[in-house]
Amino acid sequence: MAQESDANSMVSVAIGRWGVAAAPSRLRTLLGSCVGVVLHDRSAKLGGLAHIVLPDSRGVVDQPGKYADTAIPALIAELEKLMRGKAAGRLVAKLAGGASMFQVGPPGAAAAPTRNIGRMNQEAVEAILATLRIPILARDLGGDGGRNLIFDPATGRVQVRTPGGVEREI
Repeated sequence: MAQESDANSMVSVAIGRWGVAAAPSRLRTLLGSCVGVVLHDRSAKLGGLAHIVLPDSRGVVDQPGKYADTAIPALIAELEKLMRGKAAGRLVAKLAGGASMFQVGPPGAAAAPTRNIGRMNQEAVEAILATLRIPILARDLGGDGGRNLIFDPATGRVQVRTPGGVEREI
């Protein structure tokens, strides 16, 4: 986990990292094809944000915040420590990001199937949360533009803004 805090109790979560915060602090990040996974416990007014870059670590263990399959368990483990083992059954999720900003596939092969990293991140995150039985309360996923995300653990509110767009709550 890596985080920076400023004088306004705002913690910035960098790409491929996760952060946790309790009220009155808030978490924020900037997303493109990455997916921001917010986990929240309303009664504890505590939560975390993982900034997931890729869907699968394929066994890589040196950057656990980068991959959906390692970042989500790491974030839950940190929340469990802070909640003294009481996170199970109390966490809910909200998701944002997963834009179609990068395509992968054979270069120059216009007819070849391509894969959308944002979509792959969404699918991986939703599958992991389903396996862990963490309900997803809201989503702001897809599209082709980035998003700013701010999470307030006091209320569970997640504010999302796209460049040039209006701010909305999920």
